Amino acid sequence: MSHSRSSGLVIVFLAAIAWATSGILITWIVDWSGITPVSLAFWRDLVTFISLLVMVILFKPSLLKVRRGDIAWLLAMGLISVAGLHVIWNINVLWNGPALATITQANAPIFVMVMAWLFWKETFTKRKIGAISLAILGTALVASVDTLDAAQLTLSGLLIGLTSAFSYSLYSIFGKKLRGAYNPWTVMLYSFGFASLALLPFQLNSYIPSVVTTPVLLSFAALVIVPTILGYGLYMIGLGRLPASVTAVIATAEIPLAAIYAYFALGERLSLGQIFGAILIICGVILVSIPGRKNSVSANNIMT
Repeated sequence: MSHSRSSGLVIVFLAAIAWATSGILITWIVDWSGITPVSLAFWRDLVTFISLLVMVILFKPSLLKVRRGDIAWLLAMGLISVAGLHVIWNINVLWNGPALATITQANAPIFVMVMAWLFWKETFTKRKIGAISLAILGTALVASVDTLDAAQLTLSGLLIGLTSAFSYSLYSIFGKKLRGAYNPWTVMLYSFGFASLALLPFQLNSYIPSVVTTPVLLSFAALVIVPTILGYGLYMIGLGRLPASVTAVIATAEIPLAAIYAYFALGERLSLGQIFGAILIICGVILVSIPGRKNSVSANNIMT
């Protein structure tokens, strides 16, 4: 295993560790403040953008430079893969419920694999297909699919869930396209900036808490720093070292990690089925992480 690939695997897994904290932090913030999910998404994106802008100006202003021809890609990434994802994910949870929303979101690696095949000719290997299958099955078990009423999955609900997964998958596609030319912090800076502008019109009549307590502020700061800046930043770095389809599968490790966090922070207990599902997801991550003769990453697939 090359050094670039092995470090990429570790970096993406660390991103999953960071991302997995977002559910708990969002739950605390909404419960304690009463802020709406869309408003929370806006303030999260805006504060992230401002934080990145200050850091870039102070430490490396050259990262602000982008080619005019790439602005459209950065704009699309911000609108679809950041702002769009946040809004659609909220609708997905409200429409289908958290468990079913999580299951439909697990289809993202499939979209990534198909688009990576179309755009970069990343091959369909048995290992990738097996890893994705394990990830989807494991996610269904972690989300307690056995407790769901099949009648809840309407055609509209399914379309919303798949749209959410598609929007999430495009973060990998746009990120892979832009990582070859830019530092990951440049991509994040502009994508979150455009996401903030996209969500701004929705804040005109939205509820904003008049009093913000210290626990809410601390939770919000953690939300911006850990799952947002660290999570997205590490994932962007990983995209420069691994094929997009591989990073998407490894990122599904977020699912069992989130379940473990919820057990300790919120008292949510795991059933035997959920534990087995977490094991399946981890097996999928291991499966796609071990290079084989036909699964090695070529020089064309690794962009440093």
